[in-house]
Order: sequence, then structure tokens, then C-alpha cells
Amino acid sequence: MALEFKLETYEGPLDVLLQLIEKNKIDIYDIPIALITEQYLEYLEMMREANLTIMSEFLVMATTLLRIKSQMLLPKVVNEEGEEEDPREELVQRLIEYKIYKYASGELKDLEVEAGKALYKDKELPEEVEKFTYPVDPVKVIENQGVTIDRLKEVFEFVMQRRVDKIDPVRSKFGEIHQDEVRIEDKIVHISTRIRKKRKINFRNLLEQQASKVEVVVTFLALLELMKMGEVRVTQQDISSEIMIETTGEPDES
Repeated sequence: MALEFKLETYEGPLDVLLQLIEKNKIDIYDIPIALITEQYLEYLEMMREANLTIMSEFLVMATTLLRIKSQMLLPKVVNEEGEEEDPREELVQRLIEYKIYKYASGELKDLEVEAGKALYKDKELPEEVEKFTYPVDPVKVIENQGVTIDRLKEVFEFVMQRRVDKIDPVRSKFGEIHQDEVRIEDKIVHISTRIRKKRKINFRNLLEQQASKVEVVVTFLALLELMKMGEVRVTQQDISSEIMIETTGEPDES
């Protein structure tokens, strides 16, 4: 049975075989090797007559088909499990895999074409929206550095209590001398400058060096703000060791 078809350009021998199977409406799992081999050889002859370059893989496939055709004429080979081996099995598997890849390639090509039709509008977000950042939770920042907020609070309350214990019960009743206002912005600059020079300072010592309870509170708030800004981090080797404050930037060598 001869097959008349228009000479086309195929990607490879498997592409030719799939075209022959489809044109003959053949079950890919039950390929009539004799017929397909005959038509495949006819295609190679047409390629030669059209003065096309016959690639080596086309000839290799022709050899494979002839080998399978000759094996089909021989007595069936039985494997160790008692089942008859089909000489066409390897070829069928290669054809199925190639067909899957070819189908997937077509689907990706369609997606590429559809994507090419998409148009995107330039962003026109207000400047306030673009610059918006979600508020930083100081508690999460601290806990991510391995120190709990409860531990910081414990040290803070300890320092505050020591200042209460140092109050002279007699002199505390004298007139109060009001100190200048302590600003958190100034404390932030002070701590930031100090820690860049020393690279690392002790949290407890930092609080104890403050002149008043107000300064202790403001220093503690300034430290939390620096942690929130990501300029410092707190570390503690274990539960019994001191809490240390480290700069996240480059040290000040001056």
C-alpha cells in the first residue's frame, strides 16, 4: 500500500513516523512495522529526489525499522517473567515521549503568543503609597535576635528598682531640683555614636550610667527605637549571661 503525501520539512525521524501513523490512522501501540517501514523509506527516497541533505539520524531510524521488521518475522522471544517481548516496545515508548514533548512545545508556543497580546499600563501610584512600609513590631525584632522583651524588661525594672533603693528618705523630702528635659532624639544620637565607637556595649551598664529615672526610661525607649530602625541588635549567649548591644553598621574608627 503506497501512500501519497506532500513532501514536508520535519524536525527529525520521530516526527516523520508520527505523521505517518496519524495519516494511516494507526494505533501507536500496535504499529504495522512493515507498512510504516515501507512508507518511511519512500519518504527518504523523496528527500533524495528533492536534492535535500539526508541527515544521519534519518538513516539510523530506517535501520532501526528494518531491524524491528526482521525481528517481527522471527519466533517470539519470551522474557524471564514468561511474557512475550515486543520488538516494537522501545520504538513505541520513544514515539510517545516525543509526542508528549511536541504537544507541550505547542502549548508553550500558544502561551507565548497569548502573552504577546497583553498590554500593561504604567504604574501611577501616589508617592505616599509607594513609600509606605508596614510598621515594625519591636517585640518581633527583639525576639528575632534571640532575646525576649521580657528579659529586657526584667533588666530595666532591676535598674529602676536600684535607683529607688538608693533614695535617701530624709533628703528626698527636700525641694526638688528640676533637670532639663531629656529628649529621646538626643539619646538616640548619643547611643548611636557611643556604640559605633565601642562596637558593643553592655545593656545593664548603659541603663545604670544614666543620671535619673527619667533618663533610664528615655534611654530604654531610644534603644528600642534604634532596634526598630535596624541600627542595633541585642544578643545574649545564654539565659545567665549579660545582654549586649551591637551596631549593625560599620564601626567609627575616629
